[in-house]
Amino acid sequence: MRRLFFIVAFASALLLPGVARERIFLWDGVPGMETNVRDTVLYPSVVRRDDGKKTAAVIICPGGSYHHLGMPHEGFASQEWFVSVGISAFVLRYRVAYNAHHHPEMLEDIQMAIAFVREHADEWNIDKTKIGAIGYSAGGHLVTMAGAFGAASELEKWGVRTAESVRPDFVMPIYPVVSMQDDIAHRRSRKSLLSRDQSPERKERFSMERNIPADMPPVFLLACRDDPVVLFENAVRLDASLTEKGIPHVFVSYDTGGHGFGMKVRSAIMQAEHWNDNALLPWLREIGAVD
Repeated sequence: MRRLFFIVAFASALLLPGVARERIFLWDGVPGMETNVRDTVLYPSVVRRDDGKKTAAVIICPGGSYHHLGMPHEGFASQEWFVSVGISAFVLRYRVAYNAHHHPEMLEDIQMAIAFVREHADEWNIDKTKIGAIGYSAGGHLVTMAGAFGAASELEKWGVRTAESVRPDFVMPIYPVVSMQDDIAHRRSRKSLLSRDQSPERKERFSMERNIPADMPPVFLLACRDDPVVLFENAVRLDASLTEKGIPHVFVSYDTGGHGFGMKVRSAIMQAEHWNDNALLPWLREIGAVD
């Protein structure tokens, strides 16, 4: 896998208002991907511990119906929080339907991001066995797909070969799109992901509640019962599938909170529940991603 030269932005600089964010163009230099280079960007924030201990890392996938991306509240606000608890964090701007991208482009992008962070783990002092992915809404579907389909690399067809795994070590779908089935599907996400080919076979293949493997990585799942955008039943069915397969996971649900809040500090659910501090952080400690 080729290497890119760039300057890693440390958390204190990356998150200050008005400071330019460092960018990694993941497909730069890959033959056949020239027109896609600027559509796929990884924004790094690397934590350097005083004691020299390796950190965990997360790839952050904002939502937006696989059509656009909610970068500020789901991307960069999440990055700031993860850095604050000692986890290196990488916001992924993956390809979406707004720029005429559909499956498998999104899966290619997250696999490329995971492989890239693993390849650079030693220089960033990251534990390559503790690289997770968090995704919101359609991004929740993407990180679940990365966990479920991680045994097969989408990268080799582009001539990108890496010895590193493209599977995340833990996944965190937040108010996620899960199913492509007609009764509960978020139809805009389905259309953006699958484009014109929405055959029964493709709906089945990309309904994640029907495709959880026995080796699925641990999952932190969160959703609100009053979600007006993605039906709560999506999360219920994913929880049932994870339970049936015996996958270590937690399912956190709230009666109110809606959809799209990310880690926006001023959102009602963040102020009421502080779900990241009170629910997510204990789970991260339990799986060993945080001391």
